Amino acid sequence: MPQQGKDGRIRLTVLGGYLGSGKTTWLRHQLYEGVFGDAHIIVNEAAETPVDDALLAQHAGAMTVLAGGCVCCTGKADLIDALRSLCDQRSKQTSTGARLEQLVLETSGLADPAAIVTAIREDPVLVYHILVTEIIVAVDAANAIAQLSDEPLGRQQIEAADRLLLTKVDTVTTAGLSALVTTLKTLNPAAEFCAAVKGIDQPLHVDEGAAPIRLPAISGTDMRDPVVPVRIEIDPSTDWAAFSVWLSALLYARGTNIVRVKGVMNSPAGHLLLQAVRNSVQSPEILPKSASNYNNSIVFIGRGFTAEALEKSLLHFVG
Repeated sequence: MPQQGKDGRIRLTVLGGYLGSGKTTWLRHQLYEGVFGDAHIIVNEAAETPVDDALLAQHAGAMTVLAGGCVCCTGKADLIDALRSLCDQRSKQTSTGARLEQLVLETSGLADPAAIVTAIREDPVLVYHILVTEIIVAVDAANAIAQLSDEPLGRQQIEAADRLLLTKVDTVTTAGLSALVTTLKTLNPAAEFCAAVKGIDQPLHVDEGAAPIRLPAISGTDMRDPVVPVRIEIDPSTDWAAFSVWLSALLYARGTNIVRVKGVMNSPAGHLLLQAVRNSVQSPEILPKSASNYNNSIVFIGRGFTAEALEKSLLHFVG
C-alpha cells in the first residue's frame, strides 16, 4: 500500500516498463483490488490513438490520458501541464471535500522513468506539491533477456526502479526465472522484487544461487532506426480470420522488429483487444462498449517499417 506523504504533498507512483511488459494488466488488477485507493490515474501512450484508458476506466476513479509522445521527452511539457493542473485543482478544494492524495502514472513502454522523476523534481512548482514515492518497473519474464540484450532503454528502466515487477512468470521455468532475477540484480542491486501473472500478485520462487546471464556490452550511439509507433486503420469489411492469419505471419517473419502490437478489431464476438509482444500473440480480450471509439485501429511499435508498407502487405494478403 502506498505510504502517505508526511509533508502534505501528493504521492506519486510511477509505473514503467518496456513495451508489452504487462503494466496495464497489473495496474487494472491493482485498481480493482483498491490498492491505490482513489488515485488519479495518468496514462501515457506513445501512439496517437490510446487504448489502455479503455481497459482502466472501469476501475479508475479519475483519469488523464496523454497520447502521442513519451512524457519523458516529446510529451514532457504535456505531463508538466497536466500535473500542475491537478495540483491547482487540489489547492482549490475545500477542507471538507475529498482531496487528491495519490497519483499513479503509467508511462509509455518507450519512456525512461528516471527522466520523468527528474523533470518533476526540477520543476519549481511540482517539487513543492508532488512526492514521488516509488518507481515500479514491470519486467516481461518471457522476453526480458532478449530486450536487455539489444535495447539500451530496457536497461535504463531496470536501473531506475525501486521495485521490479516480474510479469508472465508462469511462462518460464524456475531455472530461467532464477537466472533472470540474478541478472536483474546485477543491473539494480537495490531494487525490491515481486511477481504477477495476468495482473494477479504471485509469490516469487527463485534459486538464490543461480548464475546471471551474460549480457552483451551496449555502448556508443545506437545506429539503428528508432523504435516508433505507427497506426493503420483496418477496413471494416476485412475478414477477421484472414486478418488473424496475416498478423500471425507478419509477426513470425518480423517479430524482432515489431516489438509491440496493440489495437481493437470489430469481430462477430464484439470489440476485441489485440495484443502481441514480438512474435507472441496474446488471446484476444472482449472490451467494454466504451472502447468502440478505437474500433479497427491497430498500432505497431517497432523499427524498420511504415504504415504504408503494413497496409500494402495486408491488402495483398486479404485481397
